[in-house]
Amino acid sequence: MEINQAKNILVIRLSSLGDVLLTTPLVRSIKKLHNDVSLDFIVQKEFFEVYQHNPSINNCFLYNKSERSLISIDAFQLAKYDLIIDLQNNRRSKEIYKEFSGNVLRFKKNSIKKFLLVNTKINLLEESVQIPERYAAAIKGIKLDSEGLEIFGITNKKILNNFEKNIIGICPGSRHFTKMWPIEYFKEISDLLISNGFEVALLGGNDDREIVDKIIESNKQIIDFTTNNDLLKTADNIAQCRLLLCNDSGLMHLASAVQTPLIAIFGSTVREFGFTPYKCKNLVLENNSLSCRPCSHIGKSYCPKKHFKCMIEIKPQYVFEKIKEMLID
Repeated sequence: MEINQAKNILVIRLSSLGDVLLTTPLVRSIKKLHNDVSLDFIVQKEFFEVYQHNPSINNCFLYNKSERSLISIDAFQLAKYDLIIDLQNNRRSKEIYKEFSGNVLRFKKNSIKKFLLVNTKINLLEESVQIPERYAAAIKGIKLDSEGLEIFGITNKKILNNFEKNIIGICPGSRHFTKMWPIEYFKEISDLLISNGFEVALLGGNDDREIVDKIIESNKQIIDFTTNNDLLKTADNIAQCRLLLCNDSGLMHLASAVQTPLIAIFGSTVREFGFTPYKCKNLVLENNSLSCRPCSHIGKSYCPKKHFKCMIEIKPQYVFEKIKEMLID
C-alpha cells in the first residue's frame, strides 16, 4: 500500500528513549505530506512524554514492557488502521499486531552488518545513513524535512535551547559501562570548567543518582539538574545549557531535539551504527586508534579487553579544549 492511500496509520516504536526521539522527523514529515491522515503511536510507557504533546499524533498508546501488553488499545481497535508502520521490528512489536490482517511496513535492521562489524571488524556500514533516514526508507514516497528531532512541552510548543547563563550541562550516565566516560574524568572536567568561569550542571534521572552524587561530592559548586525521570523537565534543563557534554545515550538525542550544542563521547560504539546526533551542532569524540572497536552495538557491562582504552585515552584536558573550541565557533 502507498502511504497516500492510508487514512488511519499506526506507528510502533516501543523503546528506548533515543530510538523513540529519532522517530519524530518521520512522524512530522508524514503529517506534513498527508495532513488529513490520522496518525497514532504506540510507545513504552516510560517514554510516553516524547509524544505526549506532539501535534502530529492523534493518539499515543502505552505499552507495558513488564507485562508485554498494551495499556490502552486492543485488537478490536487495531482493525481500524489501514497501515501499521513497525519501527521496532522485533518479537514484542510483532506480537502487538499478530491478529492484524492489513498492510504492515517494517524498519529494516542491519543486524548482519552490525554483527560482522562487531565480531569480525568487516565494515559494510561505512556508507550507512543516520537512523531517522533509515526509518524513512521503510516508507516509499516519504522524504524527511530538515528540522531534526523535536519534543513538545506542556504548552504544546517545542522545547528549544534558550540559555541565559554560562552553564555547561553534563550527562554522566549510561545504561552500559562501556558507553560511560569514567567518573573521575567527569569530576576533573567539572573542576576545569568551574575554575575557568563556567557553571556546571549535572543531568539525568533516577538511574543516574549514584554517579551524580559522587561527582557533586567532589565539588559543591556543581548544580544538580537531575529529575525523578521527568523527561520534559530534563528537556527544559538541557535547553538552559549553553553546551552539553554526554555519553552515547538517550540524553544525547534529547539535546539534539532541543537544539543544544553537544559533545558526545563514544566508547564501545561507533558512528556507523547510525545513532549519532541528528541535525544539531555537535562533535563526536572517539578513539579511532583501537582495533577492538566496536565491541558491541549497544554497549557492555565490562571491557572485553580489560583495558577500556576507548574511554580511558580520551582525557579531560582534551575534552575541555574541544568544549572551548565549540563555544568559539
